[in-house]
Amino acid sequence: MRTPNPDVLPRSEKLRILPLDVTSDESIASAIATAGPIDVLVNNAGIGVVGAFEATPMAHVRKVFETNTLGVMAMVQAVIPQMRERRSGTIVNVTSSVTLAAMPLAAAYTASKQAIEGFTGSLAHELAYFGIGAKLVEPGYAPTTRFAHNSSVRIEDMIPAAYSAFAAPIFEAFAQPALTTKETDVAEAIWHAVHDTSGQLHFPAGADAVALASGAK
Repeated sequence: MRTPNPDVLPRSEKLRILPLDVTSDESIASAIATAGPIDVLVNNAGIGVVGAFEATPMAHVRKVFETNTLGVMAMVQAVIPQMRERRSGTIVNVTSSVTLAAMPLAAAYTASKQAIEGFTGSLAHELAYFGIGAKLVEPGYAPTTRFAHNSSVRIEDMIPAAYSAFAAPIFEAFAQPALTTKETDVAEAIWHAVHDTSGQLHFPAGADAVALASGAK
């Protein structure tokens, strides 16, 4: 994690938390060197952005892509050599259920995640030659996480007055979702993705994401 907190998980001699900023080549190199051999890479770093695209600063859009898209690619590129040499390993890229169905007020975020969907699909073909798996986990809406708090731009600042009437019912629906995703849903989907031997690429996580994936077929 970018700012390691040793108390975020139960302490164990089998667990080591390292500092990592996926937007920094130096930080990535240091984490890879310190970690030692990596059997599984799970790319879960992400920045959320909700609001009208018209009001979303391009500086923030670039920041979102630096973490959600380029940061994922940089981490993948960093671990491929050792996995290729061993001819084993699995890469799991966590995207979002916004890639399963178009959702309003999430244009920039969706674009950053859709890019990883295409990237991983193509990557899976070339890495399979070396015995390396590449998988996608697509979590749904998880209101019990702090994901909505990791943006440096306030939602209120990205809903101009002209969009208020459009946005109001959308936020009302967000407040009372019929189906949601829990942290354990994502953990279980990652587990299944890592241990999958069928060649499955997509692993929706959470009841809402599963429903969207079923509807997309």
